[in-house]
Amino acid sequence: MLAKRIIPCLDVKDGRVVKGINFVELRDAGDPVEQAKLYDEAGADELVFLDITATHEARNTVMELARAVADQVFIPFTIGGGIRTVDDMRGILRAGADKISVNSAAIRHPEIISQGAEAFGSQAIVVAIDARRVGDPLSVSGNRSAVASEQLEAQKLTINHSPSTIHRWEVYVAGGRTPTGLDVVAWAKEAERRGAGEILLTSMDGDGTQEGYDIELTRAIADAVNIPVIASGGAGTLQHFAQALTEGGADAALAASLFHYKQLTIAEVKDYLAQQNIPVRR
Repeated sequence: MLAKRIIPCLDVKDGRVVKGINFVELRDAGDPVEQAKLYDEAGADELVFLDITATHEARNTVMELARAVADQVFIPFTIGGGIRTVDDMRGILRAGADKISVNSAAIRHPEIISQGAEAFGSQAIVVAIDARRVGDPLSVSGNRSAVASEQLEAQKLTINHSPSTIHRWEVYVAGGRTPTGLDVVAWAKEAERRGAGEILLTSMDGDGTQEGYDIELTRAIADAVNIPVIASGGAGTLQHFAQALTEGGADAALAASLFHYKQLTIAEVKDYLAQQNIPVRR
């Protein structure tokens, strides 16, 4: 079995690391480059930076962040937020990032996944999926925006429902603000088909709550695709990491506030996982 990865996530807003609960109530958690250095020294396997309020005007800031982090850390890192074109991807990768993460842009224009994979290799393309539980397994949210409906119709992406699925999850975009009506399992499969090398799966219901990863969601995606899945949203205890990496079938576990506010260290997490006979990099 391949070693499981432990990945701190740094949500960046206006040049600062922030963290909230269920994507709201953000509070400051420090300087991103300083945090990156500390996590590198602490034994993190990778880092993920997500510019949660990225705009066209802020794109230069994201490039500067990539350069600054690349100068200071020696572990792989991913940058996402506001990436809309292959040229955006190229700029961030050239600035020093190892991978780029796409979310909203991939929903609007799924061809960006295959274009990025062709240009830079699938290993550089991470598709981030923000998922929220909705209704019963056969229902489709009626809250999708008119724009999202038109886009999804144009893409002809089919909502598929596995008979073994107890719950259903809907994809949200725009930093968790906009429902798409798109089924999470169907979209993960489509992302893989188009060339994504990894899925960054965030449970919006669990985000920042520290009540545990959504194991059912994580397992559903891990079983549906053949590419690595990063579990995100809800880490609060050592046991939560173990559950995501075993019962959930995830290849990596991501956490933010738990690490930012030093409730647990990466060493403590890895020591615990090793005691549970879960392979980790030491």
